[in-house]
Amino acid sequence: MVNPTEHPRAQSLEQPGAEPPDGPTVYYDGSCPLCSVEIDHYASRDGAEKLRFVDVSHSDADPGAGLNRTDAMARFHVRQPDGKLLSGARAFVAVWDTLPGWKWAARLAKIPGVTPVLELAYRAFLPFRPFLARTLGKRLKAAQARGGSASN
Repeated sequence: MVNPTEHPRAQSLEQPGAEPPDGPTVYYDGSCPLCSVEIDHYASRDGAEKLRFVDVSHSDADPGAGLNRTDAMARFHVRQPDGKLLSGARAFVAVWDTLPGWKWAARLAKIPGVTPVLELAYRAFLPFRPFLARTLGKRLKAAQARGGSASN
């Protein structure tokens, strides 16, 4: 049985004999269409089986020690296997570093000074996220009504 707070492509920890992923746990706002599209992209990449995706928009979601649902929904968070909690740009870098097709972005972000600039860009983006999410949500609903995709 799949935990409703986990991404559908993520390996369920409740399956008999299932081993937890050996990589980071990604906390995302599944009620945000923009966030969901991004997570769907990451979950479909090679290496995604190393990630655990947890939708914190569900009321029964437990993001664990040091993170509450409100904070987890307001900002991108990743928990490393050692328990270290990352947010914002550093969280994205952790995801990119796990996915072979995104390692190039992680390498760029690790150049001294780049991650702080990415963090500033992420903080500048956050106030616009609700508007972008609403706009994308409307587009996705309209596309579904037409029987197509948002890119039609």
